[in-house]
Amino acid sequence: MNVRRLIPTAAAGAVALSLVTLTACSGSSGGADTSDGRLDVVASFYPMQFLAERIGGEHVRVDTLTKPGVEPHDLELKPRQVGALSDADLILYLKGLQPAVDDAIAQAGVKNTVDAASLTALEKHGTETGGHEHGEHSDEPGHADEGDQDGAHEGHDHAHEGEGGTDPHIWLDPVKYTEVAKGVGSAMAKADPEHAADYRKNTDALVKQLTALNGRYQQGLKNTATRTFITTHAAFGYLAERYGLEQEGISGVDPESEPSPARIKQLQTIAREDKVGTVFFETLASDKTAKTLARDTGLRTDVLDPLEGITDRSRGTDYLTVMDANLTALRKALGAR
Repeated sequence: MNVRRLIPTAAAGAVALSLVTLTACSGSSGGADTSDGRLDVVASFYPMQFLAERIGGEHVRVDTLTKPGVEPHDLELKPRQVGALSDADLILYLKGLQPAVDDAIAQAGVKNTVDAASLTALEKHGTETGGHEHGEHSDEPGHADEGDQDGAHEGHDHAHEGEGGTDPHIWLDPVKYTEVAKGVGSAMAKADPEHAADYRKNTDALVKQLTALNGRYQQGLKNTATRTFITTHAAFGYLAERYGLEQEGISGVDPESEPSPARIKQLQTIAREDKVGTVFFETLASDKTAKTLARDTGLRTDVLDPLEGITDRSRGTDYLTVMDANLTALRKALGAR
């Protein structure tokens, strides 16, 4: 399934015109040249915003293109946001997640542009609509300390947005997110050499927090009654693979789409055979499908947050606290011991 949503034709024309005009007038920025000396950073959505704020600290001013409560996949850019892109000293984004953002950034021509997808290895995950072959998925612990990350989900037909069908949800794996954080720290130091030491210090502090988070997940998910979880949005492929779990997406990459009757029947079988007791939904999308499946199969529902944005409905105030809330939800759903 490919659910890449492009900007409508009229909007795309307006965006392109705005980019041409802004570029002609001001060109692209190349360093910390704001009036107060801070680095102007534009982040595409929350996981990039979090890194920019934690690593940049007092030396940066961060604006995000995806405001709280907006589903990132559906984002359409306004001319004002395009202007912010052209005026930025540094842009942080994740290519393959938001087509509208990818197109605008490609035209903006900002010198210091960082694609998080280039800072770690991307893989193919997604909805298991091609058939869940029981007996082929692994019940072994994850591979957080292993070099070989292939073969954890054999027998599945993976499909996802992103270039070449790759899964862009790298931030949900603390190990991969750590790799991205290090790359962002280096990019900030290069864009603003005067404060490079502070960026390195802040990066090191964040890396320690993410390493501790990975340790909590490893320990917390080491012994569970089942390794399978069902979720509306198939965003947790990296997390599942890291900790030896099995993700089953109801509707695949589009949390608003309706699953086929065959998929519902398949999930009912999976829930029974794998002793699944919970169906997860998320805060930025409708919970209708998850609750319908849960009602029809006698399962509970709970939140597993893909952390694409923080709102007042989030179970935490930032990336770290929401990831800890996700761990608590997973441990309960999987019967952790």
